[in-house]
Amino acid sequence: MSDTIVVDYGIGNVFSVCNALRAIGCEAKLTGDLTAIRKADRVILPGVGAFARAMDALHAKGISDALRDFVDTGRPFLGICIGMQVLMDRSSEFGDTKGLGFVPGTVERIAAVSPSGQHLRVPHIGWAPLVPSHGSGEGWNGTALEGADDVGYAVYFVHSYHCRPDAPERLIAHVDYDGLQITAAIRCDNITGVQFHPERSGRAGQKILEQFLAT
Repeated sequence: MSDTIVVDYGIGNVFSVCNALRAIGCEAKLTGDLTAIRKADRVILPGVGAFARAMDALHAKGISDALRDFVDTGRPFLGICIGMQVLMDRSSEFGDTKGLGFVPGTVERIAAVSPSGQHLRVPHIGWAPLVPSHGSGEGWNGTALEGADDVGYAVYFVHSYHCRPDAPERLIAHVDYDGLQITAAIRCDNITGVQFHPERSGRAGQKILEQFLAT
């Protein structure tokens, strides 16, 4: 059986992610052990809260270097919520904070006004349907989102910031927030990042986790 690691670095929703994986038949290992992370077949980095706090925890525990070594192997990596945001070069949350730099780009606050001038509530909280960023849902083939449209696009979000990858082709899904495009998922080589919480997104979230495990 493949070895799937959920990284435990003291930030957020690790147990709910493990429970969601268990529900689809995957007994993931919850650990912050650096050797286990480097040797895993797949790694999932969850997280909620502030970007800077997450980065401090990753550096303090030496996990940032272990994640870099793992990503360099080409094996599948999934970042969830803050676990997605820290993959970028930097974030503007509470000042300027450097990220892991695995995916070129920035993390920026969601605009409080839509392109049409409508005031938007931030943080963005609730269920929203995923929109393929390049054509139809067929563009998700070969990604963790493959087949998600078969069980419904709606997934659950809680966030005030979102990723802005430098290369538009890295963006694979977004949501339409009253005319404002918010990044929902990115893909960069063996790295997948999702801003939403698949562990809280019902059957659609389960499908996404299943597809990631199948890669």
